[in-house]
Amino acid sequence: MPRPVLLVIAHGSRDPRHAATVHALVRRVRALRPGVRVETGFLDFNIPSVSGVLESLAAEGVRDVVALPLLLTRAFHAKSDIPAVLSEAPARLRIRQAEVLGPSPLLTAALERRLYEAGLSPADKSSTGVVLASAGSTDPEAIAVIAEIAREWRRTGWCAVRPAFASASLPRTGDAVRELRALGCARVAVAPYVLAPGFLPDRIARGAAEADVLADVLGASPEVARVLLQRYDAARAPALTAVGA
Repeated sequence: MPRPVLLVIAHGSRDPRHAATVHALVRRVRALRPGVRVETGFLDFNIPSVSGVLESLAAEGVRDVVALPLLLTRAFHAKSDIPAVLSEAPARLRIRQAEVLGPSPLLTAALERRLYEAGLSPADKSSTGVVLASAGSTDPEAIAVIAEIAREWRRTGWCAVRPAFASASLPRTGDAVRELRALGCARVAVAPYVLAPGFLPDRIARGAAEADVLADVLGASPEVARVLLQRYDAARAPALTAVGA
């Protein structure tokens, strides 16, 4: 029986760096699992669209698809936008929507990788406060998940970890940086909990102006690619209900 096609669903952006990063991540996923066909569709701004990819797959005779939201939290896009698009897919397709990427210990490892690439070392942890800077959401569940990630990450040895948000929620990145200074952390680092460059990550970067270290976005890191494949494998389990089946 052929493996389901993995359809990675990205938000899309007018910023060309966004699509470039998504495609780089998908290439890494393909390299890790060459036996799986991986396609990419965008909800907005970029092509191909999710609906266009689904129609093409159906026309080819594909039957099974795992639709994987390229999202870090389960908020509006995962709960509403993506199910709505999938519900309009060709009837011949059996589609399972995978869980969003976060939270995951692999993503926390990717955050640390980016901080070390930006100049920190494990020896700096106890004297460094970290701002966990996410895009932000009006969804209480998503906000609670970010706060919990910050609490868990703090337990691994950082001086302190504070969540911050680029939109919709408070505090903003700059306010969290100043809070960590006031706590007495010797240095402050900002770790963007975002997947690709764009408008909100740029806002996070501006908010990090008073920080000592600004890490890069998670991007096409190997840890993120591994999480994608974990979510794909879980969605293939027969216990999950197929969308439209």
